[in-house]
Amino acid sequence: MKEEKMRRHFSEAFKKEKVKMIEEKKVSVIELSRIYEVSRAAVYKWVRKHSTKISVGERIVVEKESEAVKTLSLLKKVAELERMLGQKQLQIDYLEKALELGSDEIGFDIKKKFASR
Repeated sequence: MKEEKMRRHFSEAFKKEKVKMIEEKKVSVIELSRIYEVSRAAVYKWVRKHSTKISVGERIVVEKESEAVKTLSLLKKVAELERMLGQKQLQIDYLEKALELGSDEIGFDIKKKFASR
């Protein structure tokens, strides 16, 4: 015999309270769906319907605080690596110019003569 799942109904006040908790980042959509055993889609519908921060037709992105912090950290790391890359490129340009001037000064191509084999 097949067991039928009981449909549960949550009051509008309950839904508004949970949406407020999501907006205040006290709980995530995933955590809420696990606690009350409802689908994430249902929780997102609550958010669309009861959110005070979102207007109709506006797309929402719900992410954990740690994801935002991680993204910011990665952006800072990319900026630092780009800065370091720029410095290394300046060093390469400087050394190539020095080789070029040295080669002109002594009369033969230093780069060609001492290139790795």
